[in-house]
Amino acid sequence: MKKFKRHLITSALPYANGPIHIGHLAGVYVPSDIYTRYLRMRGEDVISICGSDEHGVPITLKARREGITPQEVVDRYHELNKKAFADFGIAFDIYSRTSNSIHYETASEFFRKLYDQGEFIEKTSSQYYDEEAGCFLADRYITGTCPHCGNENAYGDQCEKCGTSLSPTDLIKPRSTISGSAPVMRDTLHWYLPLDRYEPWIRKWILDDHTEWKTNVYGQCKSWLDQGLQPRAVSRDLDWGVPVPVEGAEGKVLYVWFDAPIGYISATRELTPDWEKYWKDPETRMIHFIGKDNIVFHCIIFPAMLKAEGSYILPDNVPANEFLNLENDKISTSRNWAVWLHEYLLDFPGKQDSLRYALCASAPETKDNDFTWKEFQARNNNELVAILGNFVNRTLVLTNNYYNGEVPAPGEMTDYDRETVSSIMTCRQNVESNLEAFRFRQALAEAMNLARLGNKYLADTEPWKVIRTDPDRVKTIMYVSLQITANLAILLEPFLPFSMDKLRGWLGITGRHWNEAGRSDLLAPGHVVSAGELMFSRVEDAEIDRQIKKLLDTRKANEKSEAEAAPQKEDVTFDEFTRMDIRTATILEAEKVPKTTKLIKLKVDTGIDVRTIVSGIAEHFTAEELPGKSISVIVNLAPRMIKGIESKGMVLLAEDEKGKLVFMVPEEKIKNGSPIK
Repeated sequence: MKKFKRHLITSALPYANGPIHIGHLAGVYVPSDIYTRYLRMRGEDVISICGSDEHGVPITLKARREGITPQEVVDRYHELNKKAFADFGIAFDIYSRTSNSIHYETASEFFRKLYDQGEFIEKTSSQYYDEEAGCFLADRYITGTCPHCGNENAYGDQCEKCGTSLSPTDLIKPRSTISGSAPVMRDTLHWYLPLDRYEPWIRKWILDDHTEWKTNVYGQCKSWLDQGLQPRAVSRDLDWGVPVPVEGAEGKVLYVWFDAPIGYISATRELTPDWEKYWKDPETRMIHFIGKDNIVFHCIIFPAMLKAEGSYILPDNVPANEFLNLENDKISTSRNWAVWLHEYLLDFPGKQDSLRYALCASAPETKDNDFTWKEFQARNNNELVAILGNFVNRTLVLTNNYYNGEVPAPGEMTDYDRETVSSIMTCRQNVESNLEAFRFRQALAEAMNLARLGNKYLADTEPWKVIRTDPDRVKTIMYVSLQITANLAILLEPFLPFSMDKLRGWLGITGRHWNEAGRSDLLAPGHVVSAGELMFSRVEDAEIDRQIKKLLDTRKANEKSEAEAAPQKEDVTFDEFTRMDIRTATILEAEKVPKTTKLIKLKVDTGIDVRTIVSGIAEHFTAEELPGKSISVIVNLAPRMIKGIESKGMVLLAEDEKGKLVFMVPEEKIKNGSPIK
């Protein structure tokens, strides 16, 4: 691996319209912090950059609902999240924000350079316009009836009931969320980054030059590239964001996907006048820590922006994690199905490292993983308390009981002593190799193996018995045990910073360089250590029961809300109803639509023909289980294009009280094409 002069670590900018939960911590910020701390301990020149992403439509919608300004929204969550990160020891060098003036300046300069170089495509398109409010409407400012499921409150980009991706023009009876009026179509000019122009370069840069990237990252990038890249708009018609810095762009701002990653650059400019050496020197290694939903932006779109600008380095690695679920269910902010960091600290004061440990030990590194409160309790009690805490406590207490806290001089070592000492270096090498490969879960396991080694060593040598018959032998045993303890203070510092800070205090040592780990003489004979105290405390059943009850109460409240029947829609005439041609059909083939989470492409035998229907049911059914199923279909629904696929018809389903979709089929098997009346 190439040796770099310095390292630039960026962590995904959290969106400032809500608090941070454990999914964010596990997916991005704990791994980022572990790696940054590791590099600092090696003495590397490294800076860690993060901040609030503070533009975009969801923030303006939240502000409108609450009757406050977008700035008030982002001010609230910026401070809340900044404190939460600090409370959990996430040691950013700067936690900036994209509403800062330096960011506006940086983003404007970046856009303007690309504009002056002729990198953008200018294109006029028709978009919805609210004549009463006097403004163009972003997708989320438009609601209407979903053409797939009939949900009357679908958004212009997605129906959150059936999950189908939409365009504003797909909606039936669209209306503005600002004035409530029906919008009209008007032409508007926007600027587009022609990603297709950079596709050959991006394909080689990722698929040929970065085969070492994590399989989940590499695979998602390849999938996107295989679909073909298209020009992507970099501007929007909004009044909240960085104004587009060209003439004739009044009322337009930089699209948040273009604006936000430039926040890494502006934060670095805010941090140091030497910012260019971190962004423009090829001897700097840039690493993006992100979640799976940001892979495309950081691996394809942002690198294309940097390449187009021409003077910036490109990311060397993007070790993205997958999603963390909670108690076998997706974390959902809208359903309050989450563990919020600020609330965790109220319920478990002083247990930041317990959560950091549990989240790292079950990190969703290459596939989604699950957090459960019972597993959190088990990891705390059975690993932190019973293994790590127990070994450290026994070592320090025995040293104080036998030698008044002085590190004893060792005598002649046995083969077992020498084998144990040599294992310290092996452990350090295993931790290091996994950290370098961004396998943080395995790195933590290897570090904990040193604590397991220490416990086994004490259990095998039994100094509390040998002290009565061979006190000189005990000096060697305790010397070896203390060296293991001192090495733990180094190897576990990136993972458990609060606990290792306490341990260094008990050992009477300051910060150690990473390269000292593996040595068997970190604590010299005569050095004094304290007896310390219990490093970790147990998590009791009652504490876990309260957390589980809190989630169950949330689920019951959600189910009650969802179970309430939706109000009757407006009346339709009998003639309008009879125009719908509903027939029985059979699914012949099914396949997931690429680059979507909810769409499945169906080949359906309707009895009158074989046709393609795209349906937003992938969260409820797998493509493999669908062929052969009998269904009901509206066959005379006007065809429409969905993700480049012509869909001819709509599958009818019912939604149960838990939100599960169920096919509407006759009780008895009848031939395809039979009318349903």
